[in-house]
Amino acid sequence: MTTKRFFAAFLLVSLVLAGIVSYYASGSPDGLEKVAEEEGISAEEKDHALGDSPLGDYGVEGVGNEWVSVGLSGVIGVGSVLLVGGGLFWAVRRREPAGEPREKAPAGTSGQG
Repeated sequence: MTTKRFFAAFLLVSLVLAGIVSYYASGSPDGLEKVAEEEGISAEEKDHALGDSPLGDYGVEGVGNEWVSVGLSGVIGVGSVLLVGGGLFWAVRRREPAGEPREKAPAGTSGQG
């Protein structure tokens, strides 16, 4: 499998999981949240400062359909992570000095001496 095919398949699976499957995730509290509720710790919790943001509470503000709102939020999240991660990898990539073309290693070798 080529690298481009791998990344295309990875992107497709990520978008399907974020856009469709995420709607079916459990709304039940996780273990830590459940213990906090049972012990009364959650009585002191406050709303998150970004809870009213356009992507707050795992949905897109202003979208009436909950299924579409959650799916769109997931797709936006996947896209954001890929853009930031891709940008960081692009920024720190190894670069060849200007004017010096990179030599190709002969077929069947690793290019290391």
